[in-house]
Amino acid sequence: MVKAFIKRRVPSDTARDMIPLFRKMRNLAMQQHGYISGETLRNMDQEDEYLVVSTWNSAKDWQRWLESKERQAVQKEIDDLLGGKTEYSLYHTGFSE
Repeated sequence: MVKAFIKRRVPSDTARDMIPLFRKMRNLAMQQHGYISGETLRNMDQEDEYLVVSTWNSAKDWQRWLESKERQAVQKEIDDLLGGKTEYSLYHTGFSE
């Protein structure tokens, strides 16, 4: 199992416009093979920083979703609104080889 950490800076003046895109992304992800769960966290010290934790059966499942055309289309809309790039980190759960 893997967890993808997706970090974004969302200025307060664009936060409302981002909600439908974040929902769309989550709904699309939930339909993907290997998707387990996801949650969105907001940094209490830096209120414009959001972290999505997305759990997948395997790195291959995550990579397939990351590279999918439908995800890339929504991600482009998000990046265009934010004026920057989204940061990604992928972690295995527990101790694994």
